Amino acid sequence: MTTGSPKVYTRTGDKGTTSLFGGTRVGKNDPRLEAYGTLDELNSVLGVLIATAEAHRWPTHASMEINRVCDELRNLQAQLFVMGGQLATEAENTSLRAKLPKLKSDDVTAMEQWMDRMSTDLEPLKNFVLPGGTPAAAQAHMARTIARRAERAIVALSSGQPSPDWLEEIVRHINRMNDYFFVLARHLNRMAGVTEPVWNGKT
Repeated sequence: MTTGSPKVYTRTGDKGTTSLFGGTRVGKNDPRLEAYGTLDELNSVLGVLIATAEAHRWPTHASMEINRVCDELRNLQAQLFVMGGQLATEAENTSLRAKLPKLKSDDVTAMEQWMDRMSTDLEPLKNFVLPGGTPAAAQAHMARTIARRAERAIVALSSGQPSPDWLEEIVRHINRMNDYFFVLARHLNRMAGVTEPVWNGKT
């Protein structure tokens, strides 16, 4: 009797192809895989960001806010899984697509409210901000740049054609995440009492 977890390896991708949800096999260099693979990369970075934020010794007054931020990041991780599922499903398989978890417009509104909260005590921007400061803030900037790359890959899937509603919703969500990560990086540095690095226009 065989026991233990199922094997992770299947050998079905050994020739450079993989299956979409629905069964269609595509090359691992397919633009669709680039898009949802970049979302997976972003999700991993958010995991590192959460772990870093939770391990950092924040000022006592910031501890409740850090817990709130980590909950927000976990929420975004869940949204990224939903986006990945949408992108990994055959576009023409409407019956299968109808069963997938959906993104919610309310999630975008929530991100905007989170940014409004974090922006309350931030200094107005007078210079370009350089990625850095605390490790958590630096990772938030990393998340921002990966999210931008994911956005470019997702937009490229339209190929100049009208986008389906589900794809437009993904673009809307990832665009707002970009903004959130930028504000978060500044917020994390402020809470840690670290002056954020800025570019003064010189080399």
